[in-house]
Amino acid sequence: MSSRETVIEYVRKLPEEMSLAEIAREIDLLAGVQTAREQARRGEGVPAEDARKLVDAWAAKPVGLASL
Repeated sequence: MSSRETVIEYVRKLPEEMSLAEIAREIDLLAGVQTAREQARRGEGVPAEDARKLVDAWAAKPVGLASL
């Protein structure tokens, strides 16, 4: 299935009331997942354990202007 066909099929399954911005975010997420899967098939990317450590580190960082 081509990328275009994948997006069309995906968008058809989304709720009718979604805004264009929300649809764009969903398509961006879909593209990111597809890219990650392709990288994993090629043996590229970050190992799962390393990714967990990165996420934990990001989650521990303060958020907002006060952290600047």
